[in-house]
Amino acid sequence: MLTCVGVGDVCNKGKNLVVAVSAEGWFHLFDLTSPTSKHPDASGHHELAAAEEQKPVFKQHIPANTKVMLINDIDGDGKCELVVGYTDRVVRAFRWEDLSENSDHISGQLLLLKKWLLEGQVDSLSVNPGPDGSPEMMVSQPGCGYAVLLCTWDSEQQATTEGRDNSVPSSEAPIRDVILHQTSGRIHNKNVSTHLIGSIGRGCSSENSGSGLFALCTLDGTLKLMEGADKLLWSVQVDHQLFALEKLDVTGNGHEEVIACAWDGQTYIIDHNRTVARFQADENVSAFCAGLYACKGGSNSPCLVYVSFNQKIYIYWDVQLERMESTNLLKILDCDPEFGNLLQQLGVERSNVSAVKDLIHRTLYFPEKQQQSSPLQCQDPAGTDSSAHYTVIQDPL
Repeated sequence: MLTCVGVGDVCNKGKNLVVAVSAEGWFHLFDLTSPTSKHPDASGHHELAAAEEQKPVFKQHIPANTKVMLINDIDGDGKCELVVGYTDRVVRAFRWEDLSENSDHISGQLLLLKKWLLEGQVDSLSVNPGPDGSPEMMVSQPGCGYAVLLCTWDSEQQATTEGRDNSVPSSEAPIRDVILHQTSGRIHNKNVSTHLIGSIGRGCSSENSGSGLFALCTLDGTLKLMEGADKLLWSVQVDHQLFALEKLDVTGNGHEEVIACAWDGQTYIIDHNRTVARFQADENVSAFCAGLYACKGGSNSPCLVYVSFNQKIYIYWDVQLERMESTNLLKILDCDPEFGNLLQQLGVERSNVSAVKDLIHRTLYFPEKQQQSSPLQCQDPAGTDSSAHYTVIQDPL
């Protein structure tokens, strides 16, 4: 039974591979860019014949009882590591050791870098920039908590080498490799499952210095956005059981929104200012993810993917919102230069808010009366009435 599936450059060859790990501990690599794949059709899809069953290009056994998996650079060396969380509260980090000089041929093995033992169950793995900008390995812990796992294999290897050279044992204390954090002193249930997602984008205005943004959610409906370990940006309490947490830029402004999904399909989209948009899926949900996927046209677009308990997959593609924050019609029109020109032609002062509101009100709700009175109120130099300008006004509304 497969428990972990992911995509990433786990072999550090500049090419993404599909990684599948079973509960029994079998690690499989699939190369879906092999020549056996068909050329994409007009819609951009790759169709495989029934006989072209994909077989793993590599297989290795690692410790069993796998639960969650992450492919990312967790130590800042520019190379991806494989991090696996287990059902016995253990997290292990592996690195691919290549045994072949041929970049196209996959030949090597996974080597264990480090093993961490946590106090609670591990439900999520993520990477988030630390105060100095270096990546920090984060693991969710029950009760809306998390732990930072220190990547100490380089220092441990150096200490081992120095220990061989010096016969005198070192008097330094052992390196602390797990740092626990609790985001709130008031916890309703210390055993409630928690999920987290890190490295939430803040747009072009964000600076690389300082801690990154990460979010946490719990099964009892708590949702938080934090900047570093000590700064809580906002906290939201909902009446749904949140079991999945993702990040996705649905407005196109570079700021990734936090997306949380509940078992009943209720989906929350929350921006950095705690503005909330909700969406209800058609069925109860057993699995959820969000990201940029190429569903049509061969280009990536924001997508929400739901898996129901009735063996169905729902993909909502090209999910985009014009804005998250609340606004009004007057603010939107005020940003349009053509709107100012029309007001000037109609003899309405732009600074007179009440007159502008009255004009918009009459245009929206009494367009017939507005058009009848417009020839008497304003005419252009050619002598024709300006009723056509009102049609232009109605288009942006």
